Order: sequence, then structure tokens, then C-alpha cells
Amino acid sequence: MSDSPAPLEHETFPRGEENPFGRHFTGKSYLHLLSTDQATIGNVTFEPGCRNHWHVHRATSGGGQILLITGGRGWYQEWGRPARALKAGDVVNVPADVKHWHGAAADSWFAHLAVEVPAENGSTEWCEPVSDEEYAAL
Repeated sequence: MSDSPAPLEHETFPRGEENPFGRHFTGKSYLHLLSTDQATIGNVTFEPGCRNHWHVHRATSGGGQILLITGGRGWYQEWGRPARALKAGDVVNVPADVKHWHGAAADSWFAHLAVEVPAENGSTEWCEPVSDEEYAAL
């Protein structure tokens, strides 16, 4: 993206490689796994305008996700609710079984730590993309 803003001025954690889950994103993102021991924690960096598709973290017990925003500006939205603007220092607790998406603002890089809350029978169900019209209306 040649016309996009400069990457984050200070990246607390390594940006990582191009995200292997990229097929579930609109735009380009990067993933660096920080831990896979007690909980999976990944640093996810989004180029401007990048967002993941609607998705649900399923679990029969426990589960969900915690997002710790480390840089840039972005968005989080649960199905049927207004989008929430995000900035460094914000925390999002995503309950299990709630359809949602998150990603960068159109004019800003964005980074967060994604913490997978330990779950019984945990899985991620990927759904439809956030449409360009929905995203542009933010």
C-alpha cells in the first residue's frame, strides 16, 4: 500500500510474518506468536484498512478472547451492536460464542495482543467478511 501511513512508530513486540490466517482477513496483517504454553498469545499487526472477518470463538466451557491494544487505531464490533473505536491501552474482553470482528482504522496501522482464553472444546468459526460498505460507514 504505497499511499498508506507509515507503520507504527514504536512496535512493542515483533511484527512477525504475513499472517497465515490471511484468508480470513480483508487486507494485509502479520502474526508473531509470543506464547503457546498456558495460553496462546499472538501479536497481530494490521495495515491500514485491514480487518478480520466476522468470527466466533466457540467453547463448551471457558473460552473467548482478550485483546490488548498496543498501537495505532482500530475497531471492534459485536454482531448487532455499534462499533467501538480502539487505541493503545484499551482492553477488549470478547466472551465465548459472540460473533465479532476487529481491525485497523482506514488511515492507521493497528496492533494488539490476542490472548486465547483457555477453553473446553474451543474452536474459531470464521464467517463472512465485513463488507466495504459496513466498514466505510464507521
